[in-house]
Amino acid sequence: MGKALIIGAGGVSSVVVHKCCQNSDVFEEICIASRTKSKCDALKEKLDGGKTKISTAQVDADNIDELIALINDFKPDIVINVALPYQDLTIMDACLATKTHYLDTANYEPPDTAKFEYKWQWEYREKFKEAGITAVLGCGFDPGVTGVFSAYAQKHHFDEIHYIDILDANAGDHGYPFATNFNPEINIREVTSKGRYFEDGKWVETEPMEIKRVYDFPQIGEKDMYLLYHEELESLAVNIRGIKRIRFFMTFSQNYLTHLKCLENVGMTSIEPIEFEGKEIIPLQFLKAVLPDPATLGPRTVGKTNIGCIFRGIKEGKPKTYYLYNVCDHQECYREVGSQAISYTTGVPAMIGAMMVLTGKWNKPGVYNVEEFDPDPFMEELNKWGLPWNEDFNPQLVD
Repeated sequence: MGKALIIGAGGVSSVVVHKCCQNSDVFEEICIASRTKSKCDALKEKLDGGKTKISTAQVDADNIDELIALINDFKPDIVINVALPYQDLTIMDACLATKTHYLDTANYEPPDTAKFEYKWQWEYREKFKEAGITAVLGCGFDPGVTGVFSAYAQKHHFDEIHYIDILDANAGDHGYPFATNFNPEINIREVTSKGRYFEDGKWVETEPMEIKRVYDFPQIGEKDMYLLYHEELESLAVNIRGIKRIRFFMTFSQNYLTHLKCLENVGMTSIEPIEFEGKEIIPLQFLKAVLPDPATLGPRTVGKTNIGCIFRGIKEGKPKTYYLYNVCDHQECYREVGSQAISYTTGVPAMIGAMMVLTGKWNKPGVYNVEEFDPDPFMEELNKWGLPWNEDFNPQLVD
């Protein structure tokens, strides 16, 4: 049916490639491109020989001219961006120049500022509309499936949704004293930033890890979770009718927080350049280089994740509560595609979102967040491709 250019060769990319190859009726041909071509070649070697034709390429995703040349050479129907969030805009520019559909899993953030928001990508709306191409923003799990869950709840269960709590729990154990489950640079920038939530039409800012709750997660049990700012809050505050408050919570072990605080105290989480042996380095990027690569955690990570949304609102004049969530097992993911569940829960939705565009179900010119599309076909595909969802109409609430 179509061709996809997959930019990036990390853990999430590996899952996207595996899933595209499983879905060969839609993804007849893929090209894996990255700054390090050997990583792309290694993925191709694992999966070559099936129905999906695989090629590889070297590309600097910061270089628009290189991106345009690659797109013009391969001629994909869609570009799946699983590179770094810093590279979203150059890849979007290349898609605009070549009139190619675009999808990513995380919104743009400037390399020199730990600040992520949609304003930079939303500014492309008219350009993509005029070009007649679709851009799907934030199509991982959170952001991504959490937005689809919200659209599904709005369509089928509520006249108005007043409160959304997004809960992200990882009960996996990789055995290392300290490691991050996705790109260390992005992960640490995210969790050391100030928290923020939307309430009564305005944003409320908190100190990092200031607000803590304990929640009893289905199939996982009680976990400490902390309020963070997460990008889907920004789009859901605009796109969900009747919203009064949206919060995002993520679980962290005390061991993780203790290590992170020590690293922060000695300056290793800083993004300010320093001089070291005559060279300028960024401490956080050096820390990333010495930490375990998240792509290597699969064989040693055991346990489960639970990510979902608790909704409260009104249906036919009556109060209603609804909890939609997915539970994913790290070892089952590894047995299927060689990754841990964090990469799996991001990579599977990226493949499904690209499929929605290629099959015409999510194909309308412009730039959109996932909750602006019909959730039903996406929800159906989640059950087929490894991320089945669960419902609870009387869940424990977060105070």
